[in-house]
Amino acid sequence: MGMSVTISAATAEDAEQILKLQYLCYQSEAELYGDYRMEPLIQTLGELRAELDRGHALVARLGDEVIGSVRGEIDGEGTATIGRLIVHPRMQRHGLGGRLLDAIEAQFAGEPAARRFRLLTGHRSERNLRLYRGHGYATVSTRVLTPKLTLVTMEKDAAAAVPSARTPGTFVASA
Repeated sequence: MGMSVTISAATAEDAEQILKLQYLCYQSEAELYGDYRMEPLIQTLGELRAELDRGHALVARLGDEVIGSVRGEIDGEGTATIGRLIVHPRMQRHGLGGRLLDAIEAQFAGEPAARRFRLLTGHRSERNLRLYRGHGYATVSTRVLTPKLTLVTMEKDAAAAVPSARTPGTFVASA
């Protein structure tokens, strides 16, 4: 039997659940890169609340539980930077990450200034790279941060988003 997952705007009350989920989801990235001090793992609740106040944030809910989230900000040049796309490990591989990505793109596509979408990921994060490529993103640059981590910057034109097909709502997945 499927479960209904809804995607909607995050609220200030979601901050604690988002932070706990972020900590859980970034454990595998920390292991992959051998860095348990990466920013998503040491971010404070206050820092997260300030980030939520500055930009756009969405959450995926299963009942009252936040099981996914994505955040982003748009700059003065029309670049919408999307980040912290997370999905609870038990809900991964059901398409929820793609739905969150589509939903945040739809939010930014509605902004008159959004000309391009940008996101960043590590070079070893194959599932992330596959997801982003599947959604039309292409690598525009790489930057070596440490001997173990090369940051990959990917972008796509905002005109490539199809707003009518990319709106927040209900998603059904099997558990």
